[in-house]
This record gives sequence, C-alpha cells and structure tokens, in this order.
Amino acid sequence: MDMLLEEKIHEIVSRGVEDVFILEDLKKKLLSGKKLRIKLGFDPTSPHVHIGRAVVLWKLRAFQDLDHKVVFIVGDFTAQIGDPSDKLEKRPMLSSEKIKENLKTYKEQIGKIIDLSQAEFHYNSTWLSKLGFQEIAELAESFSVQQMSARRNFKDRFDRGEEVSLREFLYPLMQGYDSVAVEADVELGGFDQLFNVKAGRIIQKHYHRPEQDVLTVQMLEGTDGRKMSSSWGNVISLTDGPSDMYGKVMAVRDELIGKYFLLCTRLSLDEIARIKNDLAVGKNPRDIKARLAREIVMLYHGMKAAEEAEKNFTNTFKKGELPDDAKEVSVPQASFLIDILMKEGLVESKTDFRRLVKGGAIAEIGSEVVVADVNYHIERDIALRIGKKRFIRIKIK
Repeated sequence: MDMLLEEKIHEIVSRGVEDVFILEDLKKKLLSGKKLRIKLGFDPTSPHVHIGRAVVLWKLRAFQDLDHKVVFIVGDFTAQIGDPSDKLEKRPMLSSEKIKENLKTYKEQIGKIIDLSQAEFHYNSTWLSKLGFQEIAELAESFSVQQMSARRNFKDRFDRGEEVSLREFLYPLMQGYDSVAVEADVELGGFDQLFNVKAGRIIQKHYHRPEQDVLTVQMLEGTDGRKMSSSWGNVISLTDGPSDMYGKVMAVRDELIGKYFLLCTRLSLDEIARIKNDLAVGKNPRDIKARLAREIVMLYHGMKAAEEAEKNFTNTFKKGELPDDAKEVSVPQASFLIDILMKEGLVESKTDFRRLVKGGAIAEIGSEVVVADVNYHIERDIALRIGKKRFIRIKIK
C-alpha cells in the first residue's frame, strides 16, 4: 500500500474534521483508487466568502489534490428557500435580484482555493426550478414533522414560542436533491450542516441511488468569539485587502490562535503542535498571532502582500503612523468631516459618525488629538484614524 497516500487520506478525514459518516466506508473508497465525486455547496447569502467557509473549501481542495472530481454547487435556488441550520430565528427569503448581486464575484472567490479548470461548477436552480409539486410531495414523504421539529434550532425556537416557517422544512429536501442531480459519492459541509448532508443520503435512497458518505468540518469562531457569520459582521473575508485581513486576524481572541492555525493555514500538524507548545509555555501570543496573520494573508494574497500588510500594521499600531494604503482625498477648506467620511464610505451614517465622535474613536494620527465636535470641519491637511482599522489623509485643495 502507498504509505504517502495513506497519510494524506488520514489527514483528510481527521484534520479539522468534526464527523465522518461512514468513516470506514469512505477510507476504503479512498484507498481503492476509485475516482469519487465530492460535492460541496454554498448559498450566496452574502457577496463575500469568509475564511470560516474556506475551511471546508480547503478540504474540498485536498480531495481534488488526490485527483477526485470536485463538484461545487452555488445554491442560487436554495438561497431563496433559506437554510435554517444553526439559525436563532427565521432566515428571510432572498430576492432573485439580491442573489444575482451576491453572485458577481463568487466564482472568482471560490477559484482562490479550488482549481476550477478541473472542477464542475453548477447552479442548483438548473434542476430545482424544474421540480413539480408532486415530486416535492413525494420527497417530503421521506421525512416526518417529528424529525424536523427535533432539530435543535427548531426546537429552541418552538420552546421560545417563535415562528418556524413550513418553507424551512423544505430546505433539506432541496439540498438532498442536489446530491441526486450531481451523483455525489461524498458530500462535505460545516458541522451545522450535518442534518442537511445526511438528508442527501435519504433522498438518494428514495431514487434508488448509492448513498453518499458525509464529512463535516469544525466550525470557526469569528473575531468576537461567536460563530463566524456574515450576519454578525465578525468575519474575515476572502475579498478583504491584505492590510484589512491582517488587522482582523490580529483582533482574534488569543484562545483561538491554535484553532486558527489548524483550520485556516496549510502549516503541517507538527509545526502547529510546536506553536501550541510555545503558547503553553508562555510565549507572547501577540508574536505568534503576527505569524498567524502573515500565514493567512500569504495564502490569499501572496508573500509580498503579507510582508507589506505586516509592515503597515506595525507602523500603524506600534509607531502611530498612517498605513501606506490609507485613502487620500483633497477637499475645499472648511469642509465638514462627516460629509467627507460618508462620501468615502468610512462611516455608514450620520448616526455612526456621532457614535464614533462620542466614543472618542476619531483621532489625529501622530498627536492622537481626539475629534470631539460632530460639526468638525477641515481647516488644514490632516491624517485621521477612524476606529481601529480605518484611516484617511485629507488635504486642502
């Protein structure tokens, strides 16, 4: 037996993995040399793919590197249904217009990790939009209300007296039908997807197809310690620029450093074990986190961009300097600061600006003089920090 292949398979089914169903069956298939069809799907509920979702994308890439056929599905149809998995409240239906807007750079983002030239890339509206009511009713017969109601997120909402839409019960049927449409041998997902990916086995059985194996990965916490989620704004996105990505990683809680190295970098398990030991014996977490930030930025933007991002971070937060990639604008004298920051997209609204001023979060770089007047206007060239990660240089025309 090829020992190198065996080692690679062991890492695929263990590193960052939460559950495999059925483990021995999957290992046997992988060792047999058979070319498997490995399925993964994302709903475009946000225009940005974050590094929490990238965990399972890298797992998909690991299968691709073993020459298996990866099948990526964009859930442009299921996004309208709304996945209730691990949601504390009913997910709203997305309009087709919003989904199209979110999809604009999806393929490009996925292509940062997957070799799309060797992959299948599908939109599930291709087949789900053609399902008739009778076929959906037949699929629904494979599940019971008791099964659906027992799901933790539904049960919690029932217990709180909150509404659960019948539409939400349909979601696993749709995702399961995807597995039939693409003839999946294996489906990957986050651990919160376990019910949905197992539903694929039930739907495949309904159509007298071989049942897929299932592999779920660990969930990644966001910068605030909660599950990384676009709806909570605690994400590090693949579309973030190098400096922004670096700064966000540096804001991650110290207790998550080891997990981020495991799930978000390509470092070897031996190297990660050494890093965890350094943390355990009291090495400065900030220095170790700096390496983490550099590794993650390098993965998506390259070594040169990672080095530049590290330099910008050091200059900005250690030396109090303006980062090289800060915005620079020219304005007439006596322009109101609020108008400039709103125009440049550095504050979301007047309310956001007032909150920042009230909290002393807008300050002049160098002197650290705080802007205390909501009617502050620009009388001279000035460089400002807005919050922790936004910067601007303003010059008088």
